[in-house]
Amino acid sequence: MGYRGEDVIRDYIDRFSNWGRWGADDELGALNFVGPAQVVAAAQLVRQGKLVSMTLPYDLLGPQAGGFRANPLNMMTATGTDYVAGHQDPLPAGWGPAHGFGYADDVLVMPNQAGTQWDGLSHIFYEGKMYNGHDAAQVTAKGAKRCGIEVMCDRLVMRGVLLDVARQHGVDALEPGYAITPDDLDATAAAQGVEVRTGDCVIVRTGMLGERRGNWGDYSGGSAPGMSLHTAPWLAAHEVAAMATDTWGLEVRPNEIELFQPLHVVALVHMGLPFGEIWDLEAIGTDCAADGVYEFLLSAAALPITGACGSPLNAIAVK
Repeated sequence: MGYRGEDVIRDYIDRFSNWGRWGADDELGALNFVGPAQVVAAAQLVRQGKLVSMTLPYDLLGPQAGGFRANPLNMMTATGTDYVAGHQDPLPAGWGPAHGFGYADDVLVMPNQAGTQWDGLSHIFYEGKMYNGHDAAQVTAKGAKRCGIEVMCDRLVMRGVLLDVARQHGVDALEPGYAITPDDLDATAAAQGVEVRTGDCVIVRTGMLGERRGNWGDYSGGSAPGMSLHTAPWLAAHEVAAMATDTWGLEVRPNEIELFQPLHVVALVHMGLPFGEIWDLEAIGTDCAADGVYEFLLSAAALPITGACGSPLNAIAVK
């Protein structure tokens, strides 16, 4: 038995799938739209020498509720108080007397997608397959043999375009359940005087992270503004390379059809778009509104974690 909306999913997959477009072995998906010409053009956007981070701090104050993922925990394994108390003399590992030398060290424990993160192309499956028809069984307890996040670790530098849909609507944050449509995206781009081009990372501000920061509630997995399933044709027509938002799951919640996270199925699994989620877009939203510049060189490299299906990052707009 099918589900409500399955006909839309089938239609969008048939029309917009990139499986095989760049060869049967491709694991990069829409990042293939970013070539040397796109990177050079993005670098030429740097005119002010201004850097704006779009990454939420990785700490226990993060957005995760604990039911699915935990917040990042940074644990100190050596501290200044250890040093002052004389516990680092002699040094460990047979290194001998300290002679005044001391150190601090720590360990980070976190799900790869606990905070600001990329969804890689091995993150989501549909009907037994991930991007490009690679079998879901190729993601094992040892990690992803195909489409691991490490394959794109040198590909996530490109032109970034902020579409501040919340500001375009004249609100601090869009209402939970608001589905952002192609008309919203086009109207925002027109009002901002910016054009979306082949190979761009489109970054959509809903305002939700700014509104919920410090009082997260059901931010992780609950009702949220986000991308409509019906933005899939828009993403395909503009040959978008990647997309990011300031919400937990990028697309509108509750979902528009019975299938869970249907835009992930169409755009990530079949079009091969990496999704950026939980990006902190408050500072960049304020900055772009102040100088009227909504395009920039985006540096958002994933960590080369072998076989991972997602990765934390430090997304930086360079203007």
